[in-house]
Amino acid sequence: MPHELTHDGYQVSDDPGRIDAVAAHAYLTRSYWCPGIPIEVVRRSIHGSLAFGVYAPTGAMVGFARVITDRASFAYIGDVYILEDHRRRGLSKALMRAIRSHPDLQNLRRWMLLTRDAHGLYEQFGFKLTDSPDRVMEMRDREVYSRMAARPRSVGG
Repeated sequence: MPHELTHDGYQVSDDPGRIDAVAAHAYLTRSYWCPGIPIEVVRRSIHGSLAFGVYAPTGAMVGFARVITDRASFAYIGDVYILEDHRRRGLSKALMRAIRSHPDLQNLRRWMLLTRDAHGLYEQFGFKLTDSPDRVMEMRDREVYSRMAARPRSVGG
């Protein structure tokens, strides 16, 4: 049974059958965090995550987030967005409430996310800047999607 929440006529749902990968791709490919991401990568990322859609009263997906998790001790929230025309309605808060109340995401030891400009939103849900940045490490490849786009695609099997 899907985990769902309603807010002002909108619905937030983790129903995988409702997630619109094409709509998610349309936004993510123009986002600051993954410009040019291929649709195949978006589809694979949705399949490997606990994905949440935000749906307008018309049924169109107008927001999205995914949680990468082992459902036991760790969760990483990523690819969060609400389309511009649907902002300022409390939908990002509703999306975060749905994520934080999901039955599979209770009693986790650590939650993480990265943001450039939504600190205020996430602070309302208990997130804070890490108190030990000297322990956090990363490996980044900012050019991966442009390299993927430049590779010739194989035809056939």
